[in-house]
Amino acid sequence: MSEKLRQTETLANVTEDVVKAPSGSQSPEGVPVTESSYSDEDVQRHLDEAAELKLEGNDKFRAQQWNDALATYRRALARLPKRPAKKVVNISSPEDELDSDSQGKTRSTEADTPLTQDEDIATILSPLQQQCSKARAVLNANIAACYVKLGEHKEAVTASTEALSDDPDYVKALQRRAASNEQINSWSSLTSARDDYTKLLGILPPGTSQYIETRRLLQAISPRIEVAQKRETGEMLDKLKGLGNSILGNFGMSTDNFQFVPNGQGGYSMNF
Repeated sequence: MSEKLRQTETLANVTEDVVKAPSGSQSPEGVPVTESSYSDEDVQRHLDEAAELKLEGNDKFRAQQWNDALATYRRALARLPKRPAKKVVNISSPEDELDSDSQGKTRSTEADTPLTQDEDIATILSPLQQQCSKARAVLNANIAACYVKLGEHKEAVTASTEALSDDPDYVKALQRRAASNEQINSWSSLTSARDDYTKLLGILPPGTSQYIETRRLLQAISPRIEVAQKRETGEMLDKLKGLGNSILGNFGMSTDNFQFVPNGQGGYSMNF
């Protein structure tokens, strides 16, 4: 995080360490606070406070005051209870307050739907929990938007992932994470972007401009993944070769005595 951002948050009197606990607020003793720690009245009050700060952050974002908007969104996020530890099923999708159109996808669940082996027991969110989940998702997505504007794409990926923890089908969070992963341009990040674009095609209505653009981005990213894979594999082999030469040199040998041949499965075989 840049020094400019730290200075901005100091001026904004940001006392909550949201970077360490971006999904919710903490008590004065530093213990994460969940909805169960509050009365319904307390939860509603915190939601109202967060909503006011979010509107303030939106104004700063529109004024292109990215650092100030980021600090304000983080303050708003710190007002909210921490995300429940158990895996939950979110009934409604959030709408990003920065945009006027709704692009979330409504989800529903059947009580008798069998769980996969890796799933925790899901619980249905109460209305207040739904509001908290929606607010966390929107704020984290807005935080990601600020990071995108600041060119801090790794942080944008982290914030988008936090938003998706509350709503896995949040379109704008998926779009921002994919776009930032493209900017990072590593083999793993491009692969993650491809996965997000693939998921978006299952959410966006076919034939819409966003669907068509997402399909184009998905088609364009595949060659980039291949290039990044070859580049990073080559860099790894060069490092291994250097290490090997430092060891084999003691025996009057070098890695030139060995030949690395692609095995057709994404790896290499070594011939002497």
